[in-house]
Amino acid sequence: MQPEHIRASDADRDQVAERLRDALAEGRLSPVEHEERLDTLYKAKTIGELSPIISDLPGSGTSVPYGYTATDGGLDGMEVLGSEARDLAGQSKGSENLVAVFGGCERRGRWLVEPRTNVSVLCGGVELDLREAVLSQPEVTIQLAVIMGGVDITVPHGVRVINNTSAILGGTDLHGTDQVTDPNAPVVHLTGTCMLGGVDVKAKKVKKKRKGRRDK
Repeated sequence: MQPEHIRASDADRDQVAERLRDALAEGRLSPVEHEERLDTLYKAKTIGELSPIISDLPGSGTSVPYGYTATDGGLDGMEVLGSEARDLAGQSKGSENLVAVFGGCERRGRWLVEPRTNVSVLCGGVELDLREAVLSQPEVTIQLAVIMGGVDITVPHGVRVINNTSAILGGTDLHGTDQVTDPNAPVVHLTGTCMLGGVDVKAKKVKKKRKGRRDK
């Protein structure tokens, strides 16, 4: 069964309702629009019907977990996921700190990308593979502090990467991530500083898993 076809729970609806309340308080929705969306919300039966209700609203304190649909060609859009992703997203703390000092650190496979990931590297290396990751929200930020080290980031095709890093005798290279024009594409923001080091970002296919093997 596709994740969007899973029946929505009361907890799923409560998360969306809280997002709508925040939007009303911020003036993003009028009272009439708020009531209309609440009516649609409580008529929704599946996870897939919840996503459009808040698709034009920015992230707030409560979010519906998003993730990738892995296809042979890459990324098949951004969608609300099922129970596995909800359980993973429920562990969110808002940020994660990854440190590599004269050593290495990696995140790959099924892992939660927090709204903010702080990566500190000193004479070491960090590898982040987002091809099977679950995003806590449609836009996430990776804050980099790289000194005499390197960070390798892999994203599936269809993810937009926005680079706002500063380089001092170093740099950030993006490969295959500049062709994304879909306004609804998930976004990874890169910020911070790279000094005497490098950040390498590549877009790769999400390959189909073979039985007994895991895509590297």
